[in-house]
Amino acid sequence: MTLVRLGGLAHHVTVDGHGPVCVLSAGLGLCWFDWDPVVPLLAPHRTVVRFDRPGHGLSQGSPAPPTLAGEAGRIAALLDALRLPGPVTVVGHSIAGLHAEGFARLHPDRTAGLVLVDSSVEDRPRTGGPGLTVAAGTVLTALGLPAALGPALRRLALHPDPAPQDQVRRVYRTSRVWRGALRENARYGPVAAELLALRRTRPLPPGAPVTVLAAPDGSARWEHRQRTLARRLGARYEAAVPSGHLVMWDDPGTVARVVLEAL
Repeated sequence: MTLVRLGGLAHHVTVDGHGPVCVLSAGLGLCWFDWDPVVPLLAPHRTVVRFDRPGHGLSQGSPAPPTLAGEAGRIAALLDALRLPGPVTVVGHSIAGLHAEGFARLHPDRTAGLVLVDSSVEDRPRTGGPGLTVAAGTVLTALGLPAALGPALRRLALHPDPAPQDQVRRVYRTSRVWRGALRENARYGPVAAELLALRRTRPLPPGAPVTVLAAPDGSARWEHRQRTLARRLGARYEAAVPSGHLVMWDDPGTVARVVLEAL
């Protein structure tokens, strides 16, 4: 296990393989091992960096509310700490797709390519305060529910859960992880709104390939939203079929191929 201190917080990081760098960031409440099926396919060709955001995986929690600029800066600071200046291919799954696009817009000189894996898409995000959600999470964690039910709650949310159960128990029995996920979820709307504003002022890096890899899973509405995102970004669109939202587990070969093609 490698811990890198960024902004006073210990972040869990893994680095595998060799070659041009790609950074993998998982969705809300997920962590480094959710990329496990993809890493062996990338590592012979890429230096693969995985990290856990604050309160996720094995990283230290933070009381500070997440922001888009903060998450983009976190990726940049991580690369600095690892002495991997870039440019890099940044890969974001679900909510981390917002962070990955934010990094590409705020750090264009450090971006070689952008891959959005079934990314969150918001055109009219709600920007209400996070107080109630965070307060409820504090009460639940104080009652000890994560230790008693944490792994079962992950299995319920991701049924079926393909992750190694020893790792799931190690991570999801801690209240820190559930507080981190609730805090990030509470800030989802403001972070999405930040990205919409950023699109008006900071273009994507010219020449850097962008791919939207979607998992429509039979939903015409979700496929339409993902195709619209691809058009808006001038990106190549591809669908992983069949696959659910956890494309990294359901179709790791397609994820790896798209990342390799993105350089």
